[in-house]
Amino acid sequence: MRWRRNALPAALAPALSVLPAGRRNGVAHGVGTTAVTDDRLSGAGGTAPAPDRPEPPTTGRTGERVADAGPGRPDRTADRGAPRERLRAWAELLRVSALFSVPGDALAGAAAVGRRPGRGTALAMGASLCLYEAGMALNDWADRDEDAVDRPHRPIPSGRISPAAALGAAGALTAAGLALAARAGRPALTVATGLAATVWAYDLYLKHTKAGPAAMAAARSLDLLLGATATATAKSPATGPRAPGGGGRSDNVAGATAPAGPHGGLAACLPALPAALVLGAHTYGVTAVSRHEAQGGSTGTPLAVLATTTALAAAVLRESRGQAPDRPGATRSDTNAHADADANAHVNADANAVAFARRLDAGPLGKVTDPVRLLVIALTGAYLRTAGPPLLHAALNPSPPLTQRAVGGGIRAMIPLQAALAARAGARVTGLAVMGLVPLARSLSRKVSLT
Repeated sequence: MRWRRNALPAALAPALSVLPAGRRNGVAHGVGTTAVTDDRLSGAGGTAPAPDRPEPPTTGRTGERVADAGPGRPDRTADRGAPRERLRAWAELLRVSALFSVPGDALAGAAAVGRRPGRGTALAMGASLCLYEAGMALNDWADRDEDAVDRPHRPIPSGRISPAAALGAAGALTAAGLALAARAGRPALTVATGLAATVWAYDLYLKHTKAGPAAMAAARSLDLLLGATATATAKSPATGPRAPGGGGRSDNVAGATAPAGPHGGLAACLPALPAALVLGAHTYGVTAVSRHEAQGGSTGTPLAVLATTTALAAAVLRESRGQAPDRPGATRSDTNAHADADANAHVNADANAVAFARRLDAGPLGKVTDPVRLLVIALTGAYLRTAGPPLLHAALNPSPPLTQRAVGGGIRAMIPLQAALAARAGARVTGLAVMGLVPLARSLSRKVSLT
């Protein structure tokens, strides 16, 4: 009898081996244990359990079953995965892949006022990053009802991040950005306050109005002016306030001191206004296209923005007629006025003016043998190459995926545009440094969407 009892399972083993793997046990065979069925139709590539049955036991690396975690044995796999999932949810909420388009604003602003990046530039970059991320969190909080319909996978509608947490993060990041700007001085804090107010007004109200693209363009322009103002007016622990001007020169001529008030400090960022307007115009176009990224259907908007992008590239390539060639940010009138105090410097300024005039006669693009002009042409070409083709594709086929790709291309194109603006002001090293952010932004955008 014992032999028969042992022989019966041995005889059934070959018969069971020919059955499909998903039907060897489970409810279909009258067994009350956990079902092990084929998960290929569960919609998650075989990784998610079917909704009508409990989750199968956890398997190890080599496929062996692991004992179910009881009350005294917590599931360490879930504990390790939870922080990573939370981190990814916050990365999606804040769109960290778009962060690389922010530091170039402050660096281009510093180049526009003829200063090397310093302590004020670093503080401006920190403030810009905080305010940019505050706008991202606030944007998703304000659009949580709309995203629940159009983008249910976003962190807030999917339940991975609560609305209260997103709103709290927006407030904390805004306070941090203003605190960093305050350390750069009162003029920088004034610009940062205007930037923060523009961001909050856009996300809470202006985004769904006709003034939305203009508000976003103003925010990006103010970001560049923040870098210019902080760089030109930031206090140094050793030397005190630095006077606005180009090339690190001092305006303390004939006993005069640099203006200390906020209005006098804000005047230091005026040379950066043309670059800020160029960047703002590009941002206006990207925002106009983004208003159709969920539903698509717009052909005229991508075409108009493509024309604007071409016009902006032509504007960047035009030789700056007010800048001295060897000292970015300083105009010829400033050079001559400063040279009045020194006869030798006056002679050198005249020689530079003659050389500068000859460069202007070389054509609309300047001398092609000039390394600065070659760098500006190359960076401007990279800007067109990044923004142009996605806009053309979205105009030919205005579907939501191609429209979103055009928006992403416009965001990435800000980096070569900032680099071109910096190089155009004469800051070649700064331009190349900004351009070095492109591979990082491209790599991270493959993991976290820009839009």
